[in-house]
Amino acid sequence: MAVLSGCSSEKASDSSGAANGTGNEGPAAEAAAPAQGQNTQGAQAEAESNAGKHIYVLTAPEDHGWTGSVATFAKEKIEEVNKEGTYSAELITSASASEQIVNLEDIIAAGEKDIAVVIQPIDDTVQSAIQQLADAQIPFVAFDRIIDGVEASAVANVKGDNEGIGAAAAAYFVSQGLKPGEAVYVYEGDTSSVTSLRDGGFVSYLKGELSYEGNTIAEEAKWTDEDLASITYSGAMNWSRSDTKTSFESLMGDSSNAAIKWFYAEDDELAMGILEALQGGGIDDNTKETFFGNEPHITGCGGLEELYAVMRGESYTDIAGKCGSIVSVTYSPAMIQTAIQDMVDYLNGSQVEQDHVIACEVVTKENVSEYPSF
Repeated sequence: MAVLSGCSSEKASDSSGAANGTGNEGPAAEAAAPAQGQNTQGAQAEAESNAGKHIYVLTAPEDHGWTGSVATFAKEKIEEVNKEGTYSAELITSASASEQIVNLEDIIAAGEKDIAVVIQPIDDTVQSAIQQLADAQIPFVAFDRIIDGVEASAVANVKGDNEGIGAAAAAYFVSQGLKPGEAVYVYEGDTSSVTSLRDGGFVSYLKGELSYEGNTIAEEAKWTDEDLASITYSGAMNWSRSDTKTSFESLMGDSSNAAIKWFYAEDDELAMGILEALQGGGIDDNTKETFFGNEPHITGCGGLEELYAVMRGESYTDIAGKCGSIVSVTYSPAMIQTAIQDMVDYLNGSQVEQDHVIACEVVTKENVSEYPSF
């Protein structure tokens, strides 16, 4: 176990009570007031009874990449919780699912009464141990990997909006001039449901079946099934920058592909693979010239500091200057802090949304300074 840190109506309002400025008085209001007070008192009493609870936060190790950065952001929030003083919290990291299961079982076996858990499951095999939490009536919040068999028992299931990521990328492309039937190349992460959702969100927005920030695509801009045939999918890049670099170089080996203007990379690492290929010597100079002449647009996803630095104008400046845009859609490891806050709110007696989907946003060179990176 690795521990890193510790009912009125308009008509009624015309009554004499309203004329006197006391329209909320009367038997109904008198009955409602104690009920409201009782609710407030109940929440306060619950918060007082929960004071002193200890929150265990379980994540993958703080090593590198998106998953490792979850622990980094968790530590920041844990420090905040401990400093506030109502509750205490600590981080426990697990290098594998089997280790995380042991860590959970150790927590349960200790028999502590005043505890709560926030967990980023390593994989679905952790389900049995999480079920033990539920059976022991230990409140828990699940983060990122939501396991079907136990999600109904969670205080909250906190996750990013994978389908929304696709919708956000598509909406951004449309805002930049993407027309139905234009060639789009999608760099996929792997063969998991995450990739399926990110693919699906992109297509669903273009078809007018999914909105982004409350807006759907204009009727005249909708894509038909025939239009969608112009979207090419890379297949699994295994979330790998180097695999994407190799794939992009191969793609540009056919100079006709330099006409492709829209590249939807489903992770910032994949977007960086494209940039590295463009910077390197594996693509013919004439092909590069044709490619940049189209002012291509590249979207990533995640919050990788290297890509944010590109948007801030600190690296790859020559390449970025020749592109129509380089942007990223948020899916930040900092979302773990929301998961921890959901547990704090629950212990405070507040209502917590059980299915807590965190909306994504498009990060551009104009607003990149407003977003945390990893």
